[in-house]
Amino acid sequence: EMSEMSERSKQNVAHGLAWSYYVGYLKIVLPRLKKSMEEFSRVNLNLVAWRKTWKLHILVPLNCDVHDDLEKADSNIQYVTDLTETTLARAGTKKRVYKHSLYAIRDEENQPWHCAVEYAAPLQTLYAMSQDECAAFSREERLEQAKLFYRTLEEILKGSKECADTYRLIAYEEPEESETHFLSREIVWHLRQEHHEEIAVLEGSHPHSPSTALDTAELNLQISVSDLPQPLRTDGF
Repeated sequence: EMSEMSERSKQNVAHGLAWSYYVGYLKIVLPRLKKSMEEFSRVNLNLVAWRKTWKLHILVPLNCDVHDDLEKADSNIQYVTDLTETTLARAGTKKRVYKHSLYAIRDEENQPWHCAVEYAAPLQTLYAMSQDECAAFSREERLEQAKLFYRTLEEILKGSKECADTYRLIAYEEPEESETHFLSREIVWHLRQEHHEEIAVLEGSHPHSPSTALDTAELNLQISVSDLPQPLRTDGF
């Protein structure tokens, strides 16, 4: 009965996607990211000078609108190069390649900020489900699932020692009226926060935990405990 209720409410969709994304991708690539950034910085000292930005910046658009080409999504985002590849045997595939792209994000003064950035790919699944009649996934359900995906992923990563200080989740809701450089401004805001955190550490002060766009009232991301997926069994298995 509990399983049927969970399936009807689709609570396990975002929960499963978040865990799959972590176990099948983030847990593999994030622990290796610092080394890739360090290798890149030796040759390109001026591009990635701030160690606090040596993270994978993961975009989480709540409308699940994922662009395959960031440069087309926002002209202030420019591809620079790819970081060092990680090659592993994975699920029967020999030499599976994992890599991240480095971008220059230009601010309002046309100054470039460099970082590794990409979308949370599972959001494409949520979007596709909302477009497929077989999934019977409404737009409202998609939004709630996107929120739950973010919350679940955030909790998973917070508990992961391997991934500590290697990522930054950037959740946002697109404005109703189209803004040409909304995405680049959103990313730059986070990069500035990381920059300020590093300055505070170097100066010996205690940096304040930055509030992110996710904390703003208009995003309305609060989900009650009852909305979160519950275990199907209570006997510890």
